Amino acid sequence: MKRAFLPLLAAGLLLSSACTSTNPETEQASAARADAATNRPPGSSEVLGAYDPGTPEAMNPTTADALRGFTDPEFLLTVASSNEMEIQLGTLAAQQGSTDAVKQYGQMMVDHHTTASQELSSVATQLDVKPSVAIMPMHQQLIDRLKNKSGRAFDERYLDVMETAHKLDIVMFEAKEKKAETPAVQAFAAKTLPMLRTHLAEANTLEKQVD
Repeated sequence: MKRAFLPLLAAGLLLSSACTSTNPETEQASAARADAATNRPPGSSEVLGAYDPGTPEAMNPTTADALRGFTDPEFLLTVASSNEMEIQLGTLAAQQGSTDAVKQYGQMMVDHHTTASQELSSVATQLDVKPSVAIMPMHQQLIDRLKNKSGRAFDERYLDVMETAHKLDIVMFEAKEKKAETPAVQAFAAKTLPMLRTHLAEANTLEKQVD
């Protein structure tokens, strides 16, 4: 049950600085984020917000280029927001899921992404980047898709969101696994990728059960 997402979804990629402005960061990290936003491929913000990503291989080239174009600091800031989204939605699913399978999947998201957040913090410290706990607009819109949902409708929408979120993350992490500016970020991406792929596969399996 796939749905195209609204154009605001990935405007957060260009508005991330607004969401993280409450936390101090180095001039280097701030400049890196500004440079990445300025030089992102034309039209990427619109594409990122208005598509059903399908598989990473089938993703619109402009979308994929935008996701792969993050500097290391911007990548870390975006992943921090994604982790926080996963934790919030996982908590909600563990409480409101209509089946034990969805509740268990939600709790797994909480556990795994809490650990991933801790590991990210260690990497970010090495780069003198200070991720915010604030949610970026692109991730907040995914959270908002669960509003006023309950029962089976909640399960279906939650799993849709999980598929989308993990497809987006996987493209970013694959890019950093292949080539990052720092060894610490490359190692973090390589370590985390298998977890993200497992999460996506399990979301796909569960979605078939609830559709």
